[in-house]
Amino acid sequence: MTALLALIRKDLKLYLRDKRALLMHLLMPVVLAAFFGSLFGGGSEARTSKVEVGLVMLDQSPVGQQIAAGLQADSALKISLLSEDEARTLVRKGKLPVAVVIPDGFGKRASDALFSGIDKPSLPVYYDPSQSTMLAMVKGLLTQQVMQASSAAAFSFTDSRATSEQLQQVAASDLKASDKVQLTEFLGSLKKYQDQRAADAASQPAGAQAAQDAKPAGMSVPFTTQDQALSSGPRYNGYAHSFAGMGVQFILFMGIDMGIGILLARRTGIFNRLLAAPITLTTVLLGRGISGAIIAMSLMCALFACAMLIFKVSISSLAGFLILALCFALMTAAFGLLIAAFGKTPEAARGMAVFATMIMVMLGGAWVPSFIFPEWMQQVTLVIPTRWAVDGFDAVTWRGLGLDAALAPSAVLSGFALLFATLAIWKFRREQQQ
Repeated sequence: MTALLALIRKDLKLYLRDKRALLMHLLMPVVLAAFFGSLFGGGSEARTSKVEVGLVMLDQSPVGQQIAAGLQADSALKISLLSEDEARTLVRKGKLPVAVVIPDGFGKRASDALFSGIDKPSLPVYYDPSQSTMLAMVKGLLTQQVMQASSAAAFSFTDSRATSEQLQQVAASDLKASDKVQLTEFLGSLKKYQDQRAADAASQPAGAQAAQDAKPAGMSVPFTTQDQALSSGPRYNGYAHSFAGMGVQFILFMGIDMGIGILLARRTGIFNRLLAAPITLTTVLLGRGISGAIIAMSLMCALFACAMLIFKVSISSLAGFLILALCFALMTAAFGLLIAAFGKTPEAARGMAVFATMIMVMLGGAWVPSFIFPEWMQQVTLVIPTRWAVDGFDAVTWRGLGLDAALAPSAVLSGFALLFATLAIWKFRREQQQ
């Protein structure tokens, strides 16, 4: 036991003296986690940013103006009035994700085509192909405003000439006879309604209230959404997931350094001199593994302490977090031993280990949350330990779950730690016997 404690103390002192390692494993994950956390929504006080949209107003009709006013009033959009050349240039240079052009005469043609679908106008929309996800949202909001403005104009009784023109267009169109009859009857009824409303308005006393009542509102979306962000504990904090992901990544890098350190010790003969002493191979490996686990757990606790103090990350279950951090630390230490056992040279082992770690980190959801993966990939990545680690830390931080949510990930990580350690010890003993 004295020899084991001496080996552990030696490894811890050597690690703390390595300023490069501390910088790499502690400061770098904090910086990257802060960056990725800001991309994924930041803290609980963060607000969703508006989508910048360029608007080219070539239609100065009342309908066009109403569409523009509706877009400018939308809380999800930040509208900039531009010329068409400016809009094209900004989108082409990546300075603007989407630009909408409302061409001259669009309002009248949209109102005329509302019911008949004849001669529908085209509305140009320019978008940056690298931000195509913005296009669908902007088109949805644009559809809402166009429908409301054009339907208000179609039902307006102040000028029924538009309905008369639509009746003429339907009569001259090549629609099926049955469709033409039904559409003619509908537009005829609409014209009668407009004429009746116009007569009623003329008989009322002039006044602002009467004018306001006479103004058609047009069709609008017949519902509103009541958005509620639900979690079992604190509000969502994008920094919580980022610190989990970056912590897992850089602590695994520490495990790689631990394994490479064993390979370097074997190359220089230090490892063989240790085995020549009155200690067993198991004691040497156990000492290196325990010291690696202590360093890994200390790093994870330090990272989340920083996240709590600076970025207001909350831990819903301290016991669950500590158990999860311990199991992940043991898995990291076993991973380092596995690299040392199967690595031929430090150089080759480092390259392969870094590649394998980056794949595990990427598929484990450390860079981006795993729930955005395709469904088949979400199932496949369940065989990767980093997936369980990141999901477990998410559960006991921003998801606000309790100790029970950390038990399954901890058990899986413990299983991986046992598997890696068993393989590593088997390989070391086999080489020693040869």
